[in-house]
Amino acid sequence: MSTVLIPLATGFEEIEAVTIIDVLRRGQVEVIIGSLQGETSVRGAHAITIATDRDIADVQADELDMIVLPGGWGGTKALAANPTVQSLLKEMDAQNKPIGAICAAPFALDAAGVLKEGYTCYPGIEDELSTGGFSGDKHAVVKSGNILTSRGPATAMCFALEIVRELAGLSMYEKLRADLLADDCAPL
Repeated sequence: MSTVLIPLATGFEEIEAVTIIDVLRRGQVEVIIGSLQGETSVRGAHAITIATDRDIADVQADELDMIVLPGGWGGTKALAANPTVQSLLKEMDAQNKPIGAICAAPFALDAAGVLKEGYTCYPGIEDELSTGGFSGDKHAVVKSGNILTSRGPATAMCFALEIVRELAGLSMYEKLRADLLADDCAPL
C-alpha cells in the first residue's frame, strides 16, 4: 500500500483536502494528515476543522510514496514558509517521487524550487510564481515529470483520481471513477 502525506495549514481549501483524502483512502492508499505545529486539528479557509494524524516533523520522506498539497491561499503561504514542508518537497523531488499540488499550492512547490514547467494552478496564481510554463486552463490536471498539478476546488475529484492512478494503478482508478460517477475525469 502506498503512503501519501497531506500537510494541512490554517486556511487550507477544505473541498480539495477532503476530496483528496477521501478518494485516496477509497483507493486503498494510506493517507497521513499532517499538521505543521503539532496541532491535533487544523481549521480551513471556510471554518471547517479537520483532525490530523501526525506532526510533519515526525514524517520522513523515506516512508512516503507521495506528498500532496491542498490549496487555499492562507494554507499555501504557510506551507511555502514552513522549513519542514520545504525540506520534504526537496527530498521527494530529489528521489523523483511524485508530488502533487492543487489550486494555489503550486506556490509552495515554486518556493521549494521543485515546480516544473508545464503546470496548472488557480487562475492568477501563476503571476506569483517564478517557474514558467503555465499551461492555463487547457486541462484540469497536468503532469510534468514527477509533478502533478490541478486548478482548484471543482477539479479536486479528477486530481485525486489521477493520484490513485499514479499510486494504485489504472484498474483501481477505473473502478473508483465508475463508483464515484466521475465520468468527466479521463486519465492523463
